[in-house]
Amino acid sequence: MILMTLGTIPYPFDRAISWLAVLLEQGIITEPVFVQYGASDISLLQKYPNVTAESTVERDRLLSLMDDARLVISHAGQGSTRLLAERGAAFVLLPRLKLYEEHIDDHQLGFAQAVAESGVQLCQTLGDLEAAVRNPPDNFGKKLFEGPSLSQHLTEVYPT
Repeated sequence: MILMTLGTIPYPFDRAISWLAVLLEQGIITEPVFVQYGASDISLLQKYPNVTAESTVERDRLLSLMDDARLVISHAGQGSTRLLAERGAAFVLLPRLKLYEEHIDDHQLGFAQAVAESGVQLCQTLGDLEAAVRNPPDNFGKKLFEGPSLSQHLTEVYPT
């Protein structure tokens, strides 16, 4: 099973959906796919019976999907990346880009490029994504971040 998780921010990530549709149409992906799509338009995926799509997914279910997936294709959010690394998932990052109005800036690209130095695979093209589907990275086996998560840090700095 492949899991694609695109986050829950109010910006669509239709490029990721269209790339997934191409890989499905070409028969590169034939296995079950679960898509957590947030605000993205998933109409291109509706004709594929092996695709299950939900806008949001509760945390425990998402963790279970991550654990069961042979590959996780994730937006390059810091929280998602941290979680995937901590779980030892086989994952790749597909950063949202300002050019396509997928986010307000290109911080996800900068972040993905930075963690690529630690062995996290970055997909910047459809060809990169196809290669990752055909030959997924190994399960991530190291810790990416030493400090607390952003939410933990903010809770410490700004207690309620």
